[in-house]
Amino acid sequence: FRRPDSLLFKQENLIKAEEFYEKHGGKALILARFMPVVRTFVPIVAGIGHMKHSTFMFYNFWGGTLWVFGLSFAGYFLGNLIPDVDKYLLPIILGIILLSVAPPIIHLYKESKKSPWDHAREVFAKVKYYLLSFLPSRDQD
Repeated sequence: FRRPDSLLFKQENLIKAEEFYEKHGGKALILARFMPVVRTFVPIVAGIGHMKHSTFMFYNFWGGTLWVFGLSFAGYFLGNLIPDVDKYLLPIILGIILLSVAPPIIHLYKESKKSPWDHAREVFAKVKYYLLSFLPSRDQD
């Protein structure tokens, strides 16, 4: 990285990601398939954490396979087992999404001693600085 601590990535977090993927990489890739928001970011962090390509492909394949067959069989059996299961799907899906999103939000809230509004202002200021860094300087003649 050109900037050790950028808006999206901090060097300290990258080191933690590498250590995490060395220890729990396979489990993380497989389990992330079943978590709606987490599954989006786990492959990105695996790449940033320098997970070997062959290891990533192996666990990603098996995670995807378990996800497809697991959800297909669960849908088939629950559809036959529970009458009018479609009435319960939306609350269940919303509950899963809330449970998936809650831990990182709680973590960020506990880490920050500032109010949520102060934290939001700080994030927006960083975004503004980051976006403005791409504009050409006005000093050029």
